[in-house]
Amino acid sequence: MRRTLSTVALAAFVGIGQAYAQEGGGAGRIEISAFPGGGVFFGSSSSETEPNFGNYTVGGAFTYNFNRWIGAEGEVGNAIGVHQTLNFNGETLARQSSPRLFAYNGNVVANPIGNDRTIVPYATAGVGGLRMLKTDEVAALGINSPTNFFTGNVGGGVKWFASRHWGARGDYRLMIVNDTRNAPEFFGREEVRYGHRVYGGLLFTY
Repeated sequence: MRRTLSTVALAAFVGIGQAYAQEGGGAGRIEISAFPGGGVFFGSSSSETEPNFGNYTVGGAFTYNFNRWIGAEGEVGNAIGVHQTLNFNGETLARQSSPRLFAYNGNVVANPIGNDRTIVPYATAGVGGLRMLKTDEVAALGINSPTNFFTGNVGGGVKWFASRHWGARGDYRLMIVNDTRNAPEFFGREEVRYGHRVYGGLLFTY
């Protein structure tokens, strides 16, 4: 009788554990992230010739997990210009729109404690590009043509899986934008620029 009860109890424990594993969080092989809101801020250059400014950001990412430790991620994002006060060329420009930026990156994602759990911290680094767009709103900044920059990024964040199929994600990146001679005086001509980007959004996994 005792052996029978022990067997039943063990079977019940295993069944509960399997059911919890099926319903619990954790990443699948594929992750899709949607970032409806965030921000990026660039500090001024060391000579303060190129001013600091901030943009509102939206974006998305696709991640393929090779295993529970390592994955590869591709991401795109749009940094939408917002009206702000900018000090440029010795003038103070009130309610001046910052330039719109389009970014794309390829990253390696490392999960130091694995991604088969509800809360998953991660670190990431990669390279990509940044395109500064020309619009009528930024003519006062001397941006007369689109400009492309080579970029790098490093950062990390936390993923929270509410179930096996969806969750939420918070992400921080330090962005390194390489300078180029073709850039306007406003941004990226005289030295490497550094930006801080913060994202928050939804996460879907399969």
